[in-house]
Amino acid sequence: MPGFFSKEALVARPGTSRWWVAPAALAIHLSIGQAYAFSVFNLPLQNAGGWKLSELGWVFTCAIASLGLSAALFGQWLERVGPRVSGLTAAACFSSGLFIAALGASLKLLPLLIVGYGLIGGIGLGLGYITPVSTLIKWFPDRRGMATGIAIMGFGGGAIIAAPLSRLLMKHLSLPATFAALGVIYLVLMTAGALGFRTPPPGFAPKGTPPAPAEPQGFTPAEAVRTRPFWLLWVVLCVNVTAGIGVLGQASAMIQEVFKGAVDPDGAATFVSALSASNMVGRFVWASLSDRLGRKVTYGIFFSLGPVLYFAVPLCGAAGSTAAFVACFCVILTMYGGGFATIPAYLSDLFGTRFVSAIHGRLLTAWSVAGVLGPVIVNYVREYQIASGVPKADAYDVTMRLMAGLLVVGFIANVMVRKPSRDFSRPDGMMPA
Repeated sequence: MPGFFSKEALVARPGTSRWWVAPAALAIHLSIGQAYAFSVFNLPLQNAGGWKLSELGWVFTCAIASLGLSAALFGQWLERVGPRVSGLTAAACFSSGLFIAALGASLKLLPLLIVGYGLIGGIGLGLGYITPVSTLIKWFPDRRGMATGIAIMGFGGGAIIAAPLSRLLMKHLSLPATFAALGVIYLVLMTAGALGFRTPPPGFAPKGTPPAPAEPQGFTPAEAVRTRPFWLLWVVLCVNVTAGIGVLGQASAMIQEVFKGAVDPDGAATFVSALSASNMVGRFVWASLSDRLGRKVTYGIFFSLGPVLYFAVPLCGAAGSTAAFVACFCVILTMYGGGFATIPAYLSDLFGTRFVSAIHGRLLTAWSVAGVLGPVIVNYVREYQIASGVPKADAYDVTMRLMAGLLVVGFIANVMVRKPSRDFSRPDGMMPA
């Protein structure tokens, strides 16, 4: 690959500050974080096209599924071509998805929305999500958790910007024009981020630390997926995401039904914003703490405190304590976001940094599964409870207990994680091909 797009052209000059990479990573993750704000389009799309909300839900579901699958499929390609090419490809796919969604909204064709935003845009989400990870980890070998927290914090907080921006655009533009305008905005931001990436020179070490030794071979993606620790971490990520994403999808309806008459739509919107802020802050705080506590201990906290909070939620609802209800979910969402931000550092600790983006991409298939499983559990258990005569205010109690049970499974999986080996005779060695 010639000149400007080659990996060699990305190597930074000696003395380059590693902090210049952080804004590039944030530019991409704040852009693709728009996905968490897609729900602001649900009612306008329903009114414009006459679709059911359950039908429109497939747009977001396909986007999350495509995110995980594309991250798995293209992770090794990213390591081969470098973050500039991968970042530019992510920008092209994500913005194209928004442009096609604009066409789908204009022609009132739901399949175009699903193919555009859900499939093509979803590929942009996947590539954009994993592109900054290995670059930041290589620049911050001494603070891997904090480094990935910086970037992935942007994905959690992107909705805080995208939701009001989308509402503002819809006040002045048609729905298709709003999608197109967002496509242009995010194309510019993501392109700027991709062009800002640099990789550290060979032997790079932060000031005050000895020169880095030659990087060990580490595990290739194919080798990593043949180890028990990889699949244990797959379970860890899947259950943590399932528990959190189900809440995010029904947060507004949930608090209004549990506190019927006491919380209006504006109050529910504030609750959703608080959850988004908690999700964002948790990504940076927990990932940074994991550098001190260790990854296993950090996840151990998630899976110990999480079940307690999920069991406490119905009690808060029964007691009529809105403040306690909100506080429980805000803490839960910090751990949901922290789980995303800590997992790349966990992987690099176990499998090395050389192929961490590719290995991370394969692990993100857990997100694809959780993106379907979480909303299904919350929505269908709720509907079954209501159909059985349970009041709406109590319809989420069983769901909360199920989520607590899932986190216990995650606790067990996390405890079983050990440093992998290539020795077939060891319990955590690779499985024979």
